[in-house]
Amino acid sequence: MLRLLYTAIISLIVSVAVTGCIEDGFTSNPNDQPEYSVDTLRLGSVFTAEGTPTHTFKVFNRHDKGIVISRIAFRNEADAGIFRLNVDGLSGKSFDNVEIRANDSIFVLVEATLPENGLTVPVNIDAPLDFSVNGRTSTVVLNAVGRDVERLRGDVFTSSITLSSEKPYQIFDSLVVAEGVELTIPAGASLHFHSGAELRVRGSLRIDGTADAPVNLVGDRFGQVVGRIPYEVMSDQWGGVVFYGTSRSNRMSYASVRNTSFGVWIDSVDVDMTEPVLTLVNCQLRNSARSVLTAIHAPVRAAGCEFADAPQGVVVLHGGRHTFNHCTFANNYLFASITGAMLDMSGDGIGVDVSNSIIYGIGPQIAPSDISGMDVSIRRTLLKPDGSDDDNFVGCIWNADPLFRTVRSEYLFDYRLSDDSPAIGAADPALTDPDTSSDFYGLPRGSSSDLGAYVYVPED
Repeated sequence: MLRLLYTAIISLIVSVAVTGCIEDGFTSNPNDQPEYSVDTLRLGSVFTAEGTPTHTFKVFNRHDKGIVISRIAFRNEADAGIFRLNVDGLSGKSFDNVEIRANDSIFVLVEATLPENGLTVPVNIDAPLDFSVNGRTSTVVLNAVGRDVERLRGDVFTSSITLSSEKPYQIFDSLVVAEGVELTIPAGASLHFHSGAELRVRGSLRIDGTADAPVNLVGDRFGQVVGRIPYEVMSDQWGGVVFYGTSRSNRMSYASVRNTSFGVWIDSVDVDMTEPVLTLVNCQLRNSARSVLTAIHAPVRAAGCEFADAPQGVVVLHGGRHTFNHCTFANNYLFASITGAMLDMSGDGIGVDVSNSIIYGIGPQIAPSDISGMDVSIRRTLLKPDGSDDDNFVGCIWNADPLFRTVRSEYLFDYRLSDDSPAIGAADPALTDPDTSSDFYGLPRGSSSDLGAYVYVPED
């Protein structure tokens, strides 16, 4: 009897074990197909010969039985040399008999390194990735855009040179302009600086951008940092532009300098100097981990410029005489506490003239808060604080919101004017600098112009 009991128990255990290993089964119905989280996986724009960030999509089995993907492979064999795949934890160029259990899913991870193409324009690559299931084939397209780039590594220009606008430049280490040498950057050129790289000017710099073809000095990372946050709004990606004490006669027109550690920095030149060391016309200096413009005993003249988004003072001036006409000073910096003012003025011999401008944003507005007795004139300018005109402030608009188009929570930093802005038509034409007859976008100011860097355009 005991032996029969043992036999029954063992039989039961084996039966349970065998039953537990039995799958629910796999469907062979041609109508039972997987679903995909995307039809086209876009890896974004990258420089050729460099890897993209990793992108991911999911393959879903919405059915009550398992499915077997008999083959996953690129339709064009050459694409397997460009794109790299990881399917459900396994790397390879193609995959056979990939199972997805009932009502489950798998991840597909994708990277790419696009080959150099010898062209001066971006090249779009579409790579069909086919999935064969139950006699039918479905496809997810992998898309990437690659552009050839001219790479500079620790270059020092010892004779005057004009760069090209045909291909973008990627700069490692730093790019140095020697004393007595002029670097010219033509309209439409783009300089992409790797982490820690700087543009160091001991001679002179001339940037000749236009409204149709501005010049970009930015970081070399593309796409998203994480989630919805793009690298475009991340500061501290590269150093910035440094003008040393030997630098003279610098002019930047229609240039956008973004995503820096310290922005544009002009080192001490001459306490008694009155001619501008740097002239900025219709430029954007934005998104720095410190300040977007620092000038130490180095006169600056700015016309039609945006200075925006920095935690330690947007524009910092120590000594020197400076003029700002039709400029926008703004701050909506995201990634650190804002401790500095949007316009910080100090030092012996400081002189500042601001006209037809806007000073508005998060954090302190002007430092020092009391500028009485200083050689500072702020004329026909919209200001956030409540106040009244005096010897330093003339014809200003107080306690007003310019209604920028910026939406900070959506990472949109657009300092053009929205409808109903009190800055529309509020400028004094008699104070308009000839260099600001049109704005960064090429829009003419006309006889009834707006405060700030940008001409108002009605919103759609």
